[in-house]
Amino acid sequence: MPDTTSPLFSGLIATLLILPFVGFVGVAGINRQFAGKVAVALTGIGLALSIALVMQLPEQPVALRTAWATLSGVSFGASFRIDTLAGLMLVLVHFVALLVQIYSLSYLHNEPKLSRYFSYLQLFVGAMLGIVLAGNLLVMYAFWELVGLASFLLIGFYAERPAASKAAQKAFLMNRVGDIGFLLGIFLTYYYFDTLEFDQLTTSSAPVALPTTLGLCLFMGCVGKSAQFPLLTWLPDAMEGPTPVSALLHAATMVAAGIFLLARIHPLLSPDALVVIALTGAITTIWGGYSAVFQTDIKKVLAFSTISQLGLMVVGMGTGNVGGAMFHLFTHAFFKAGLFLSAGAVIHAVDTQDMRHMGGLRKVLPATFIGYTICAAALAGVPFLSGFLSKETIIGGAFNWSAEQGGGLSYLIPVVLLLSSVLTALYMARQWRLVFWGRYRNENVLAYQVHEADWLMRGPILVLAVLSFWFWFSLNPFSAQEGWFFSLIPITDEPAHWWLAPVSVGLVLAGGWYGFRMHEPNQTSSYVRLSQEYGYLDTLYHHLIINPTLKLTSLLNRADQRIVDGAVNGAGISTVVLAQLTSAFDRFGVDGLVNGLAWLTGQVGNLSRSVQNGRVQSYITAAVVGLLVVLWWLL
Repeated sequence: MPDTTSPLFSGLIATLLILPFVGFVGVAGINRQFAGKVAVALTGIGLALSIALVMQLPEQPVALRTAWATLSGVSFGASFRIDTLAGLMLVLVHFVALLVQIYSLSYLHNEPKLSRYFSYLQLFVGAMLGIVLAGNLLVMYAFWELVGLASFLLIGFYAERPAASKAAQKAFLMNRVGDIGFLLGIFLTYYYFDTLEFDQLTTSSAPVALPTTLGLCLFMGCVGKSAQFPLLTWLPDAMEGPTPVSALLHAATMVAAGIFLLARIHPLLSPDALVVIALTGAITTIWGGYSAVFQTDIKKVLAFSTISQLGLMVVGMGTGNVGGAMFHLFTHAFFKAGLFLSAGAVIHAVDTQDMRHMGGLRKVLPATFIGYTICAAALAGVPFLSGFLSKETIIGGAFNWSAEQGGGLSYLIPVVLLLSSVLTALYMARQWRLVFWGRYRNENVLAYQVHEADWLMRGPILVLAVLSFWFWFSLNPFSAQEGWFFSLIPITDEPAHWWLAPVSVGLVLAGGWYGFRMHEPNQTSSYVRLSQEYGYLDTLYHHLIINPTLKLTSLLNRADQRIVDGAVNGAGISTVVLAQLTSAFDRFGVDGLVNGLAWLTGQVGNLSRSVQNGRVQSYITAAVVGLLVVLWWLL
């Protein structure tokens, strides 16, 4: 039971944890007409409770502990913890989930499995809240797997479509690869530190080599969940799920879990581990950015954009800029959710995801156009929007980190981040042009049939667009250092680079101008195919992992059939033959001898009985024969 919390805090934490799971069980059994409204009401209550909890949050973290399980005399507790970081995440998850569910009421109003959809969403939200509130690695891992299950159910929601089932399996399996490393990290943590509690781990000390091993194993969890290189190809395929799910998954739940994990374990990470993490994030951000440039699916562009931005956050973590990375997670959640919901409104209007069949939609979808434009500009890093503030914080921190590291190679990481910013502006401007400008190109849905979505869909888009402006985070449009966010989650006070903002703005404008003006290249060009095939990562996996595994499986199958099964079948046949021989020996040998003796005895008995038949002639004959035998023997 709680040992450091007031009954009010305990009740609030327990209610916030239980509420979505009650929704998961209850909404599934409600008529589809009311399922969405009940889910929205539950999430709204959760948001109100989260705000109430955060407003009363003390300066020191609050913990809720209870006994869970005892194995071989070792007790494992279920502990939950709320601090400033967890409090902000609680509000963010509830807020984005609420808007997504309001949007879904209209977007999926014809969906026959609507109750199941909202039930899965409740499970998704509940699992993410469990990760946010987890007080130790064991509890976090339990909810970590639950998030994986919920994402599997939602990505494969349209299970009747083979592509959706395949995408769900791919996401599930690739995440398991990362989770194996995460689980090994948890085992190693307990082995070396004898505890899994976050508040105790952050005060422990250990040799550098141990945290490096631990940190990289734990980081594998982030690599899987947050789609970092090389486990990134599941995220674009996950677009097979409903579009509102993509908004929630990319903004505030699953992919954010890996970044939140890094924030929690950051004190455990050694300098060597941080360098590896920074390099992984840098590779991911440039890989994802280039993969987005020539995509033709409106949602896949946004998916690769998410991968690139997650890489940016991971670089922030690797360069020791935890506050900057979490700040970008917050700003990114609003404009990326806005972009996905805008994309959903466009798809809803033109009934296609192929941007080559869109164009000129700014006039017929004015509200979506405004919302999309603001969110896209925020993502690209245009000044006076939140994305500019958070990206500058991470890139500036990366330059300061490079200066501390010394040597020219370390500057490659911030330079890669600047190049990634150029790519972001380029592919977002290209998408903006293909969707909203030029000639309308869809022959299946005529122009006069295209119409704006209702306010249940437009409202969340516009709210998220408004929240993408700078003034919600800082009064200074060019710096967030004095804003409220960093007063809650402080960052290291490091020198600012006066030249960085002008250079970033110049690069963003150049990338945006080129992306808007560029002509569509030949789709068969090598550099276009390289982008559309995600750098041929899946092809590489097929050649290096999947095909050899299938060949090994086939070889083992043949060996099983010919050697193992052959030996087993041979032993079986030999046993049957031996059994037949034994049976024959038994029947003709043992039983034959016994039966033969019995038969002989019977014959002798019959003969004796025939002699003793009471006839005088028989007795005289027997006496004569006996006499003759005696005489023959004597003579």
